[in-house]
Amino acid sequence: MEPARSTAAGSQTLARGLRALELVAGAQDGLSVQEIAGQLDVHRSIASRLLATLAEFRLVARGQDNRYRPGAGLAALATGVHLTLREAADPVLRDLAAELNATVALLVIEGQEAVALSVVEPPRATYLISFRTGGHHPLGRGSAGVALLAALPPRPGEPEAVAESRERGYASTFGEVEPGAYGVAVPLPSTPGMPTACINLITHRAELAESAPPALLAAAETLHAALG
Repeated sequence: MEPARSTAAGSQTLARGLRALELVAGAQDGLSVQEIAGQLDVHRSIASRLLATLAEFRLVARGQDNRYRPGAGLAALATGVHLTLREAADPVLRDLAAELNATVALLVIEGQEAVALSVVEPPRATYLISFRTGGHHPLGRGSAGVALLAALPPRPGEPEAVAESRERGYASTFGEVEPGAYGVAVPLPSTPGMPTACINLITHRAELAESAPPALLAAAETLHAALG
């Protein structure tokens, strides 16, 4: 029984460490030990040990204000196809966000979830909806989740919304991820070596959600060409 308890404890520690890293990476102004402890629902000493281990591998760094921020070691992990995809997508997303004056994002499939690989906010908006890079929700939920499933080959028993989105080239939903918000997403054409991905718009403006598909479709084609 002891090996099983040790394995379970090790898995819990790993999960907490990864969650702490995720929290630090998503915080704009860093997080304190106490804030991490609160979000993990653990004692401050446990949070401190987790952060110390992450800092040892340069995944987080403690500033002079004693707040933890992403460390240089994360750059070494940000390699491969996801980095290539994000670097190609960011200029396309910036142009699209400025054109639509709304938040847009690139999402990919990871397991059974849609995960935000890049999020770009419009440069001059007075009010906007935002979410962080790394945010995720189940496939099939929200415009991005539906669009990502629509990018895959048809499957028996798939939701009707997925088949409809595949036929018209984009997915459109309301209030499925962000209450009161419209989502519109266009899957990227398949590119060898690249993960299944989509470009997603999120807005409170019904008229924008209705008029945005051509701009999203054009952006997807531009990105596909850039990936070549």
